[in-house]
Amino acid sequence: MNLIILGLPGAGKGTESDFIVKKYGLIHLSTGDIFRSNIKNGNALGIKAKEYMDAGQYVPDEITNKLVAARLQQLDIKTTDFILDGYPRTIDQAFYLDKTLLTINKPILVLYLAINEQTVVDRLSSRRVCLQCGRVYNLKFSPPKINNKCDIDNQTLIQRSDDKAATIKTRLQVYKKETLPLVTYYQNQGLLKTIDANLENDKVRATIEQYLLENDNG
Repeated sequence: MNLIILGLPGAGKGTESDFIVKKYGLIHLSTGDIFRSNIKNGNALGIKAKEYMDAGQYVPDEITNKLVAARLQQLDIKTTDFILDGYPRTIDQAFYLDKTLLTINKPILVLYLAINEQTVVDRLSSRRVCLQCGRVYNLKFSPPKINNKCDIDNQTLIQRSDDKAATIKTRLQVYKKETLPLVTYYQNQGLLKTIDANLENDKVRATIEQYLLENDNG
């Protein structure tokens, strides 16, 4: 099956996607990774996306759809199972994705990581990333072995511009306006499974495994 994972910024979408990828062999398609790859390559759409990201705003649907479509074209989506992390983010993106997946004839499940806003602020403001390898750390929950240095390549860690306090608040406001309606959208289709992302990580993962097992058996 293919999966979509939804949740506030900092809810743990990337972390849980990595877990699912390693355990179930799905391809991880993250809009964040797609954006950063295009930015690094100097792609015109990627550079435009960076302007919105730096301002704490969602990248417009037109740009996002084109970048995601280009990434999907690199896969044989009829035979490859994947998890979409950070996409769709709006109802219009969901419509676009529905059309894209219409011919695949493969089941899809939507995992929604529900979390308190204050927990999100605490997580994101403590997040650091290595620009060399892309590994993400959290100073409170998963710090590097050496202060402010990546465990893999010893590069200095940085705080992304969209993880600073003022930008986080903007991101949360935009999420509630643009993305929260997706919960109802997928719930009405009977595709949504809600997970309490405030719980310890082992409990979050146990719930994910339970839902995936139920869906597989169903």
